[in-house]
Amino acid sequence: MRIWEEYALNGGLLIVFSGPSGVGKDTVFQHFLSLGSGVKKSISCTTRKHRGNEVDGIDYEYLTPEEFARRQSEGFFLESAQYGKYMYGTPREWLEQQIAQGSDIILVIEVMGALEVKRLRPDCVTIFLAPPSIEELERRLRDRNTESEADIVTRLAKAREELQFVTHYDYIIENDSVEKAAQELNAIIIAQRNRVKRGANRL
Repeated sequence: MRIWEEYALNGGLLIVFSGPSGVGKDTVFQHFLSLGSGVKKSISCTTRKHRGNEVDGIDYEYLTPEEFARRQSEGFFLESAQYGKYMYGTPREWLEQQIAQGSDIILVIEVMGALEVKRLRPDCVTIFLAPPSIEELERRLRDRNTESEADIVTRLAKAREELQFVTHYDYIIENDSVEKAAQELNAIIIAQRNRVKRGANRL
């Protein structure tokens, strides 16, 4: 351990990475992982069915509505929120253990869930991934061919609402290029790791 680490470190970072549905959160995150940051992803639980190449336990933990409700009633989730027809939630215990052990954890979640995490954990770092425009967001939603026309209309309306919350975040990244957005995400995390005042209570 470097001589200053005893004083400067104060547990791991909790990073919350969110944005409207279809903005490219998962794609940017996968490119970010290839940069070798060492950040661990918290696996969210959801009641929706898996898409394409998603893998249970890696992309999400897929639950029945009944199992999700049971865990919710037991206080299993740090936050949980409904998005469209489905529920999403962040497991609490694993996340808190990892942060206490010094691991940096990132949540890739929806906007309402992100705001709830910020309320419960004001020490978290919040990053909003924004589309270049609503028109581009619509194109991306249509290109992935996973939603009906009614779902697309609903998601676009929801996205317009969510964009109003951008001022509640610490950082904003515009996803006009996946590689550039991933590099900006990495740069933010590096800067946060190097903030001395994170460990000010140890001095």
